[in-house]
Amino acid sequence: IAYSGRIFDIELHELVMANGVETKREIIRHPGAVCMVPVTAQGTLLMVTQFRLAAGRRLLELPAGTLEQGEQPIDCAARELQEEVGHAAATITPAGGFFVAPGYTSEYIHLFICTDLRVATLPGDDDEDIEVETVPLALALRHIEEGVVCDAKSVIGILKYARSLGL
Repeated sequence: IAYSGRIFDIELHELVMANGVETKREIIRHPGAVCMVPVTAQGTLLMVTQFRLAAGRRLLELPAGTLEQGEQPIDCAARELQEEVGHAAATITPAGGFFVAPGYTSEYIHLFICTDLRVATLPGDDDEDIEVETVPLALALRHIEEGVVCDAKSVIGILKYARSLGL
């Protein structure tokens, strides 16, 4: 382990490939995360804007969060939904998941469609500056085409939700 941080570790590996070539790999070892597609009774999506240092700007995203040690993804989704958008979902439906970038990180994001929402808040993280936005699905899809929504988890989540509706 070359670095051990608050959220992830960085591992350095030396490998011998099947063809005998020796190589090195760096892996970001991540505990995994969840991404939620919260859908209101009116069919709009609850999204968030927040400043992302790596992107250098505020991004419009689906709410998401990192798994705590031993936490089940569906429990994390329920918790993060309350922390980030101030709602609880009576129905949390798994919608698959995906590796963020398997070439260098173990991070896997579990995707959930969250419906039958009611107001219910939990305190958010002190280091987050989140604003909630209500976005109609048609606008969210247009935002993807225009590059306004440009992070992978949000693009995947919105498109998977739209496909589940037959769009």
